Amino acid sequence: MALPNFSQIKVLVVGDVMLDRYWSGATARVSPEAPVPVVNINDAEDRPGGAANVAINLSSLGAKVTLLGMTGNDANADALEKRLLGYGIDCHFSRCDGFDTITKLRVMSRNQQLLRMDFERSFADVDKASLESQFAAALADHDLVILSDYAKGALSNPARLIELAKAENKPVVVDPKGTDFKKYHGATLITPNMAEFTAVMGDVNSEQHLVELANMLCSDLALDALLVTRSEQGMTLFTPDETEFHLPAKAKEVFDVTGAGDTVISTLAACIAAGESLQQSCVMANLAASIVVGKLGTSTVTTTELAVAAGQHNHPDGGVMTEEQLALAVSAAKQRGEKVVMTNGCFDILHAGHVSYLDAAAKLGDRLIVAVNTDASVQALKGPGRPVNPVQRRMAVLAGLSAVDWVVPFSEETPQRLIAGILPDVLVKGGDYKVEEIAGGMEVLENGGVVKVLHFEEGVSTTGIIETIVKQQSYGKS
Repeated sequence: MALPNFSQIKVLVVGDVMLDRYWSGATARVSPEAPVPVVNINDAEDRPGGAANVAINLSSLGAKVTLLGMTGNDANADALEKRLLGYGIDCHFSRCDGFDTITKLRVMSRNQQLLRMDFERSFADVDKASLESQFAAALADHDLVILSDYAKGALSNPARLIELAKAENKPVVVDPKGTDFKKYHGATLITPNMAEFTAVMGDVNSEQHLVELANMLCSDLALDALLVTRSEQGMTLFTPDETEFHLPAKAKEVFDVTGAGDTVISTLAACIAAGESLQQSCVMANLAASIVVGKLGTSTVTTTELAVAAGQHNHPDGGVMTEEQLALAVSAAKQRGEKVVMTNGCFDILHAGHVSYLDAAAKLGDRLIVAVNTDASVQALKGPGRPVNPVQRRMAVLAGLSAVDWVVPFSEETPQRLIAGILPDVLVKGGDYKVEEIAGGMEVLENGGVVKVLHFEEGVSTTGIIETIVKQQSYGKS
């Protein structure tokens, strides 16, 4: 995947700006005044937060950014603006006398947060004439608008901003907040997380139910698209009259999800402004999220990091899925005329034999599914001490292989039920099996599919690797 050229785009960000302040120091004793630790502060750091963090994410990608927001007329507003100017961001704050700049002060020790103090008063009732005037004046010089709503009052009337943007044919991407999304009616796209989505639309019972509710919301709000971010389940794009587009999470390790939503909306919006399709823009946003959650604290993603990540993924919509998500992905693939191949196994310690087998299986079609035994299923098959690697790690490694598109777990002794539900075009099994012995084979054949047996590479097996390790350890002790 090629990275878009972000250097020529201009994005207008409007929303709730805030200052994230960190005081850090050592903790060695408990206060004699109360049962609380005493922190000897030796370091202080200010970071722009909220809509300001969205602006920084855009700037880190190389975009030109204008930021509008509301602050107090105080030193914290000065500190926030100074930090943003350092990123080359054009700031226009509506400063309000009698209000504090929204500030979140965190007291830290040994990388642990001991206390958070919030200094804020809602700007909801403040006259927005100045903000709206600045917005209207800036529109013509920008390619796209982001509304970053943290429910602090700067966006108490987003409908007016959306109306002004639409009059100028500017796309509006919204990171929403609250339980009433009607105020975002007419936006191009909104990006709620799953908790925000269910707070508005009610509990989701299944993937199909999610699709129905998402389409309903798109219709009710006259949206061009809806992107629901789903934490460890990735994200799903919904567009009217089109099949949903699901992207499994790409992160291999998660250290901190702080600011991940800001990274998603900034990368998504930057790609749209650069002329990318909605699906391609979501692919890039998903990759950016996988990078930023691997960092501690509120962080950004650089174009270099994004380019490296994009180059590593041949199948951007691939990864670890639930059975329901897989069924939807397979249905969409078949509608596109793609041949789906499926295999299964424990894949406890991935080795060269596995890799060559999966490469051969992938060549039999356009998409390769690997069904993986859960830990309990492996133990039932292989006995005590197995698996060596838990199922989440086994699936993550498999999902990283270029030959593999989708990885799904199954808990039964065989994947017959799963295969019968998916009905791949080609079912593959490794070893010396006969076709009639392969779980799910009869169902695939009856559906007009093909069942093939591929031979594993000689002399390589997980059991053999484990035995070699045990022998070497025993030899070292003798």
